[in-house]
Amino acid sequence: MSEVEVPVMEEEVKEREPNLFADAARNMFLASIGAVVLAQEEIEEFVNKLVERGELAEKEGRRLAKDLAERRKQKAERARGEMGGELDRRIEEMLHRMNVPTRSDVEALSRQITALSKKVDELKKAQ
Repeated sequence: MSEVEVPVMEEEVKEREPNLFADAARNMFLASIGAVVLAQEEIEEFVNKLVERGELAEKEGRRLAKDLAERRKQKAERARGEMGGELDRRIEEMLHRMNVPTRSDVEALSRQITALSKKVDELKKAQ
């Protein structure tokens, strides 16, 4: 049996180039999570102090903490929705500047291709 020599191709390993936009978005996201956790802890601590001092009944304290947490959650969801829309707009703007077609561009071209294909088929049938 003869041995077959297989060429070995060495791939150059490149370090991942930093994506400043993604890193900044990730850091913002992590910071917001930290702020939410801290805020929740501070709310619970404040309510517990009120209960300990007798200024608030325990049942009322739990309800107050729950209500405050729910309001904060709703505000966070609204802010997340607004940020998501802004992020989408900025990404689309960046792709436009880089001359990269967006999904809507590709969909428009697809519709045009479909229309042209139908016309070509109609012309072929007419001949």
